[in-house]
Amino acid sequence: MTLLETLARGSGAIAAYAAVGVALLIIGFYVIDLATPGKLSSIIRTERNPNATLLATSAMVAVGLIVAASIWSSGGRLVEGLAGTAVFGLVGIVVQTVAMMVFDKVVGISVRDLVKEPEVQPGTRLLAATHVAIGLITAVAVI
Repeated sequence: MTLLETLARGSGAIAAYAAVGVALLIIGFYVIDLATPGKLSSIIRTERNPNATLLATSAMVAVGLIVAASIWSSGGRLVEGLAGTAVFGLVGIVVQTVAMMVFDKVVGISVRDLVKEPEVQPGTRLLAATHVAIGLITAVAVI
């Protein structure tokens, strides 16, 4: 295989993984949006709510961790790697959303209440750390 062929193949793989990763980030954002009262993008952009922003940001970091681990574990097998990245990414998004709902019910930290607050709340920090931890746990499980 020539250098040009290697570069073309590698570039194609990067583009394919990036496309799957971006799709998962978008899906993750909209799933968090469904679990959050109001329209999340509007709450962040218009109201500049730091709680909604921190929750969305932590969810994106968690999905990114899962995507990166899935790519790492693919071992150069493109089709299997893309499929694994998509499936594991979706699992991570579901687990994060369920964790938000569990915290709401079991621990009593309500996302609905948090996104109404104009200042960053301790519960937001806890949920954000939980998002990242779940992403890291899922990422390590993939590896």
